Amino acid sequence: MPIITLTTDFGLSDAYVGVMKGVILSIAPRAVIVDLCHEVPAQDVRAAAFALYQATPFFPADAVHLAVVDPGVGSSRRALAVYTDQGTFVAPDNGLLSLVLEGVVRREAVSLTNSEYWLPGVSTTFHGRDIFAPAAAHLANGVPPSHLGSPAGDLVRLQLLKPEVRSPQAVVAHILHIDHFGNLILDVRADRLPHRPVLEIAGRVIGGLSATYADVAPGELVAYVGSTHDLVESAVRNGDAAQVTGADVGAQVLIRSEVT
Repeated sequence: MPIITLTTDFGLSDAYVGVMKGVILSIAPRAVIVDLCHEVPAQDVRAAAFALYQATPFFPADAVHLAVVDPGVGSSRRALAVYTDQGTFVAPDNGLLSLVLEGVVRREAVSLTNSEYWLPGVSTTFHGRDIFAPAAAHLANGVPPSHLGSPAGDLVRLQLLKPEVRSPQAVVAHILHIDHFGNLILDVRADRLPHRPVLEIAGRVIGGLSATYADVAPGELVAYVGSTHDLVESAVRNGDAAQVTGADVGAQVLIRSEVT
């Protein structure tokens, strides 16, 4: 049975997500729909990009991933279907796919211009229902991406900060994402850290990497290798690292070798 995942900023207090599922099941009644996340902060394309990056490697390569966080709905921004070796992605062309497309083989990208695969009477404010959901359902039914529109060419990419290696003993990373628990997820992998790393976050110093939260006392900051792509994270045991440090997405984190 085909798998379609859903990621939106629609929340669950309205019927928007259910309506999209109804459209999908009307076209692809055998589809298995998996909710990745519907609590992406409103219009936060970067947070949605991270959600896809975090989740999609754990799905079969023939899954269709539908993501609608779309501040430009109704404008000239394109609607996309991107076929890769790790799944097919349906999303607005606003940078939402920036992270998930890094390191994957992109086989085909099309702009969803063929109205034959839309709902009739497309609204200007709910393309998730009228364009994206039908496209995902048709793809799940085996319709080739090329039938849904014209080649897309270059895609919009988010302007993402990158870790800066200042020396073999120092790397400047950045906070890429803050999760529901207030954990700070950095944009650097463990294999890029200097020897015996010490992290400095908003004036707070964390000495070395721990294996897990329980390696420090309750209320203390801890750094460790997280569950997402071996990215380094920082947390407060039984607390909220974002609140404790006051750090936000994009903030610099100096990681240096311990002075001996």
